[in-house]
Amino acid sequence: MSSNGDGWAEAFLEMMAVERAAARNTLTAYSRDLSDAGGFLAVRGRSLAEASSEDIEAYFAALGARGLSPATAARRRAAVRQFYRFVLGEGWRADDPSRRVEAPKKGRSLPRVLSREEMDRLIAAASARDGAQGLRFGCMVELAYASGLRISELTALPLAALARDPAYLIVRGKGGKERLAPLNDAARTAVKAYLAVRPGFLPKGDKANPWLFPSRGKAGRLTPRRFAQVLDEAAAGAGIDPERVSPHVLRHAFATHLLEGGADLRVVQKLLGHADIATTQIYTHVASDRLAQVVATRHPLSRRKVTPPA
Repeated sequence: MSSNGDGWAEAFLEMMAVERAAARNTLTAYSRDLSDAGGFLAVRGRSLAEASSEDIEAYFAALGARGLSPATAARRRAAVRQFYRFVLGEGWRADDPSRRVEAPKKGRSLPRVLSREEMDRLIAAASARDGAQGLRFGCMVELAYASGLRISELTALPLAALARDPAYLIVRGKGGKERLAPLNDAARTAVKAYLAVRPGFLPKGDKANPWLFPSRGKAGRLTPRRFAQVLDEAAAGAGIDPERVSPHVLRHAFATHLLEGGADLRVVQKLLGHADIATTQIYTHVASDRLAQVVATRHPLSRRKVTPPA
């Protein structure tokens, strides 16, 4: 394996092609992205294999100063992060230099939330993957956002739970507690489209596979880690910084957008499966901040220039 990281990049791209069935355009873009990062690091006397966290942070900062489109810059960050996750998983490095280390924050931090428009773009990007893969991952994002499911709950959904086009799911969450999770028309439509291609994801000789999202991996179903990787790719494709997107962020968006729409806090608590309403109340702060921002930027009076008295 090449000591400058070229061999690592080749192995990463091969993994993307074989294990993740990445499209040719995606592989070409990721190859170009890693070459771009390698060129930047070479100026600093480093290679992809030798880069420190400071080197990668400098590269990420430089992307923003180069006038690249948000989508291109986001994809390049995503490519570098996924590359180093792969390297770490292979044991070629003992650290991930692309992982940002943030100073500890006092108090409870507010959850990251995507806007409705960003959620639409994320769903579209996930659905835009080639053929059946797009139907599967688009369905997963739709379900997570429509129902507020935890990633562990989403990947553990049995086929029987959605085989008859229900209006809601009965989800077994933390502590084995059951709750109702709603399904909107968009999610139900996405499920129907996905079910038509589901047989293509079944492991050989496993037609009785019970999972809604089967996989040929050891677990027999899609893993949370794989879904998180797909979200990174979809975020980059949607022009959203992958740092802002994770499976749990979809749950945050579900809760915040419900509250912004006027839903009762107790109802949202039940839908999320929170034992303590204090856990749910954090979303009211997010919703209030966003609503205040809307008023500040959209209300007619906010646009009127006020002339101070003489």
